[in-house]
Amino acid sequence: MRFGAAAIVRFIAAPVIAGAVIAGAAQAEVAPADVAWGEGNVIAESLSGTPGNAEEGAKIYAEKSLGNCVACHVVSNSEADFQGNVGPSLDGAGSRWTEEQLRAIVADAKHVFPDSVMPSFYKTSGYVRPGEGFTGKPAQEPLKPLLTAQQIEDVVAYLATQKE
Repeated sequence: MRFGAAAIVRFIAAPVIAGAVIAGAAQAEVAPADVAWGEGNVIAESLSGTPGNAEEGAKIYAEKSLGNCVACHVVSNSEADFQGNVGPSLDGAGSRWTEEQLRAIVADAKHVFPDSVMPSFYKTSGYVRPGEGFTGKPAQEPLKPLLTAQQIEDVVAYLATQKE
C-alpha cells in the first residue's frame, strides 16, 4: 500500500496537532495579582497548571534559600536540621486542611489569618513595610514573589502528604 506525501504529513501531524491542542487547554500559570480567592479564603485552582511534586516540596520546606519553612515549622518525619517552633507543627497538615486551603495559606497566609507573621510567598504588592535594602526606603512594587507558582504547588503537594 502506497501513501502520498500529503497523507503521510497528515498521519504524522495529526497527533502532534492534537497534543498541542490538549497542551494549550491546560491551565496557564496564574500571576500573583490574578489569584482567584474562593469563598472561605481558599485558592481552588492550581497556580501553575501542573500538579505539585511532594519531593520537591520537601526540599523547598527545608531549604533556607527557598521557602525556609523549617525556620518556623516542624515536620517530625523531615530530616531537615534546626526545625522551628514559632509556627504550628505541620504534622498532620494534610489531614487538617484541604489542598485548596493549604494553597491559600502558603500563597498568602495573611489573607487567611490576618494576624499571622508568616510571609506571603506568592504576593507582589500590598505589603505593609518592605524595605529597599538597608536604606529605610520602601521597596518599589510590584515585588518578585518569594516562591514561583510551581514551587507553591510543590509545597502544597508535600504538606498534603502529612497525614495524621
